[in-house]
Amino acid sequence: MNIYFLCMNPYFKKRLIAKSVLFTAISICTSCNLLTSKYVTLPLSKVSTFAGINKEFGEPFGIAIKGSDIYVSDGEKGIIWKLGEKKQSEKFASGLDTPSGIAFDSKGDLIVADSGSHSIRKISANGAVQTIAGTDNTHGYRDGDAKSALFYAPIGVAISGERIYVADTYNDRIRVIENGMVSTVAGNSKGFSDALIGTSARFDTPCGLAVWTDGRLLVADAGNRRIRVVEPGGNTWTLSGTGRDVLTNGLLSASEFVQPTGIAVGASGTIYVADGNAIRVIGRRAFPVVETISSNWQGFADGKLKYARFNSPTGLAVDNKGNLFVADSENRLIRVFSGGNIGRKVSQKDFDKIQTTAEEFRKISKPRWPYDPPERKREIAGTIGEIRGEIKENEMQAWFHNGLDIVGGYGEIARFIRDEKVLRPIAVQNFATTRELIRMPTLGYIHIRLGRDLKSVPFDDPRFQFSFDANGKPKGIRIPRGSKFRAGDGIGTLNNFNHVHLITGRSGREMNALDALILPDASDSRAPTIEGVTLYDEDWGEIETRGVDKRIELNSKTRIVLNAYDQMDGNAARRKLGLYKLGYQILDEEKQPIKGFEKPKWTIKFDKMPNNDAVKFVYAVGSKSGATGETTFRYIISNEVSRRKTQEGFFNAKKLSEGKFILRVLAADFFGNITSKDVEFNR
Repeated sequence: MNIYFLCMNPYFKKRLIAKSVLFTAISICTSCNLLTSKYVTLPLSKVSTFAGINKEFGEPFGIAIKGSDIYVSDGEKGIIWKLGEKKQSEKFASGLDTPSGIAFDSKGDLIVADSGSHSIRKISANGAVQTIAGTDNTHGYRDGDAKSALFYAPIGVAISGERIYVADTYNDRIRVIENGMVSTVAGNSKGFSDALIGTSARFDTPCGLAVWTDGRLLVADAGNRRIRVVEPGGNTWTLSGTGRDVLTNGLLSASEFVQPTGIAVGASGTIYVADGNAIRVIGRRAFPVVETISSNWQGFADGKLKYARFNSPTGLAVDNKGNLFVADSENRLIRVFSGGNIGRKVSQKDFDKIQTTAEEFRKISKPRWPYDPPERKREIAGTIGEIRGEIKENEMQAWFHNGLDIVGGYGEIARFIRDEKVLRPIAVQNFATTRELIRMPTLGYIHIRLGRDLKSVPFDDPRFQFSFDANGKPKGIRIPRGSKFRAGDGIGTLNNFNHVHLITGRSGREMNALDALILPDASDSRAPTIEGVTLYDEDWGEIETRGVDKRIELNSKTRIVLNAYDQMDGNAARRKLGLYKLGYQILDEEKQPIKGFEKPKWTIKFDKMPNNDAVKFVYAVGSKSGATGETTFRYIISNEVSRRKTQEGFFNAKKLSEGKFILRVLAADFFGNITSKDVEFNR
């Protein structure tokens, strides 16, 4: 495969005589590599869970293999784990500060990019840790003697002979440690450009590194959404990716990446990439293509490749049998792609059992609001599960609100509500928009000018790394991996949305903040309001009252739509909040529950965040809500929707005997207040 990928270098392509030569070289060299591989491998056909089901990991990030042992860096706990043949987990080294990429050197020592301490560490076979480059707990940029060199939260490492390559992530450079000295191989500032001279190239938050063919270095250039190649002499070029934030498969020149973070190379030169929530591969075919070998949807699922789901995978490593190990960071698991019997298939039910509960979450930190003074009660303006956008006939531009909106004043300083450190390499999104946000491991904060005041003047806080335009105004912000914040530290100032949108729970496992947090003096003594009930047939035809007694007649499958909202104590009269749970019950003429409905059937529940594709199952046409305008919640309570279940449903009156009945619809808030409304009908 060497000739093929060398030909992908734009500076070399011009020397080719014809495209036919290129594709012939691709086919021949690919075949030769596969035939001469010294390992007998099975085609990857499934994904299993290898470790983590015992909740030992905080945030598995980097992964490296030595013999039959798997080593994992845990950025949250500051630990290096060792997983033996029997998959038991033991601490190999501790006392690190947000360790990230790891790799073994030629002597068998483990090299660690210790992001939080801004240094490169070496761990010997007995677990002893020493700094080999960088100045502990001091960030900056300086080449020269390794002991006095400076890095800025490095994330990636790779070993080629006696050279240790480092992705100096927030300096946007590729550095090398050799013979006790540190030098820059490629990169000079944040941005994007390829270059024949490495120090003229530009990167944006480079993360994963891997040594490829003939000493070339592969770079997962996360912020540029590209896979880059750095030649031994520094020549830097793009292997694949256009820079667009889209997952697209196909030829290298047309394929696109979301956020490539981890990268690894198999025995035959195959390249694996952890990209967003997907695992991608380059080099499995005779032609130069990028393929996705897992689902690209966030979540968790073991099994066949196309159905396997991940949650922000990072580190990758290939063993001598061709098995691909994945640090599934935000699922806190080690997963493995294989063609044989390795790991075990974990069910969704078993995966749910190891997740943090709301009760556990409440105990992590002391009660406070995201402003000062921390105990002062604030108005709640939005809850989890509310519709945002609008559902119209034959048109839906709507999504679930995934947090809790807490009202503040324009320009007021928003504050962290618990101690946390940044773990995502790119933790900030949507700079200079109304949806600017930072995602911490267990909480997210939105609608904030991060690290700056209402005039966009940066705080005097080195944890916020700004880039500036020609006029000296901020044009971007990063908060490096490993940055630590305490409860009460300022995040930034509120924009014109005038509230903090607070996301509670780990990404993909969001919980109802009213349940997961203790907010001082938060109360709700007001029962929900039911504005109306509308019944529809299976084809969404409205069912009207009939007969002399003006009762509705139901004889078949019926859809039940409930207009309702809630309000908390202290809410303005105009403020409508979504419900916590909804359902219905069938009673006889004497208002006694009939068989099968002894208890209410709660069909929709927002204790946790549903999948976003469930919006159309929760809300009927006419539902709408947003920053301005009218708010209408029309819940389809005959459907069933929860964290794990999304199912269209009906109340089937045909199953009842003839007679008079009562349909009782129910709306409940989180604090236990319930409102009901009865609809009489004939069968």
